[in-house]
Amino acid sequence: MTKVLHLWKGDSPAVAGGGAGSMYRLHTNLRKAGIDSRILCELKTSNSPYVDVKPLPSRLESILGRFTSAVGLNDIHRISSWNLIKHPSFRKTDILNFHGIHSGFLSYLALPQITAAKPTIFTLRDLWAFTGHCAFFFNCNRWKNGCGHCPGLHYYPPVKRDATKWEWKFKNWAFTNSNITMVALSQWVADQARQGMLKRFPIHHIPNGIDSETLKPLDPERCKYALGIPPGKKIIMFAANSLSSIQKGGDLVLKVLESLPKTLKSEIVFLTFGRKGEELTEGIGIQTVHLDYVGNSRLKAVAFSAADLFLFPSRAETFGQVVLESFACGTPVVSHNIGPLAEIIRHDFTGYMAAAEDTKEMSEGIIKLLKDDRLRAQMGQNCRKVAVEEYSLELETQRYIRLYKSVLKKS
Repeated sequence: MTKVLHLWKGDSPAVAGGGAGSMYRLHTNLRKAGIDSRILCELKTSNSPYVDVKPLPSRLESILGRFTSAVGLNDIHRISSWNLIKHPSFRKTDILNFHGIHSGFLSYLALPQITAAKPTIFTLRDLWAFTGHCAFFFNCNRWKNGCGHCPGLHYYPPVKRDATKWEWKFKNWAFTNSNITMVALSQWVADQARQGMLKRFPIHHIPNGIDSETLKPLDPERCKYALGIPPGKKIIMFAANSLSSIQKGGDLVLKVLESLPKTLKSEIVFLTFGRKGEELTEGIGIQTVHLDYVGNSRLKAVAFSAADLFLFPSRAETFGQVVLESFACGTPVVSHNIGPLAEIIRHDFTGYMAAAEDTKEMSEGIIKLLKDDRLRAQMGQNCRKVAVEEYSLELETQRYIRLYKSVLKKS
C-alpha cells in the first residue's frame, strides 16, 4: 500500500488557511481510495489518528527568528527542519506531499536534504515558492528576474526589510539542489511557475475537487428562513477568511454595492461569512447578515443556497475554491477576470466576468443577473453540472494517485 505524508502548518482552514482544508479533503479521500495517507503539521485541530504533530519552534529558533525577521528573511531560522528526516512519520512514508512551507513552518534551505531522502511532491497552493517573499505578486513581475527593490513588502507574508533579492537567491539555490515534482491548481499557475525558478521541475496541473454531496442545492426559501432573511429579498453573498482582505477585494465589494441603484438596494440582503464583516458593510445602505467564520460545509450549503448571486472580486488567486463551493450549490458567480478564474467561471454560462478592478462592470453584471430570473436559474443548473462533472473529489484523488505512482516508479 502506497504511503503518503502531507505536510503543512495546520490541518484545518481555521489555523492554516484554505489550503489546509483542501489538503485535509485530499488526505481523507486518498484513505477512502486505499492509500495510507497521513498528515504532519504543527497546529493540529482534528482528533484524527492519522494526523501527527511536528514540534513548534524551539526557544533557540524563536530567538533566531527575531533576528532573521528583522533583516527580512522570515523562514530560514527553522534549523530543526534538518531533523525532519528523523521524524517517525517521515521515516515510514514512501512519498512526501508539501502543501506549503512558509510562515515559519520549514526552512526552504533544508529542501535539498529532505528531497534527497524521499520522493517529493509540492502542491503550489500559493505563489510563494518562486518569489522573493510574497504568496501573491499581483501585477509585479520582478520574481521572474530575481526580485529586489520590492514594491510590496506588506504583501502576505509581510517582511520588515527588503531582502527579497537574497531570499530569491537562497530559494533558487535550494530548488536547484532539490528533486521535486510540482503540482499547480490551475493552468495559469503552471504557466507562471514555468517562467520562474521552478521551470527546472515537471509541473502537473491538478485542480482541487469539491464535495458535491454535502455542498448541494437546497430549498432557497427554507435556507433564507433558517438564516433570518425575510422572504422576497434578493441575496448577494460574499465570503473570505477576512472580509476586509485587499487580496480578496473587500474594498471593491464596497464600491460595487454602493454603486447599485437605490431601488435595487432596497430589495437586496447582503450575506457574508468570514471575519470583520461588520467593518466591511458599515454605511452601505443595504440590509446585511453576517455569519462570521464558517467552517461547516452544511452551513455553507445553506448560505450558498439562500444566495441568488455570489460576489467574488478577488485580486489574486491560484484557483478559487470558494467559486466551486458556490457552483456546487447552484449559485452563479459575479467575478473579476483575473489569473485562473477564467478557467473555472464561464462568462454568461456559469456567471458574469468583469474586467479586473472594474467595479462599474461588476455592478452591471449584478443588475443584469438579478433582473433575469430565468437566466440566473439556467446558470445555476450549469454551475452544478460543472462542479459535479469536472471537479469531483474522485477525479482529484485519482489524479494524485496516478502522480504518486509515477513519481515512485521513476525514483
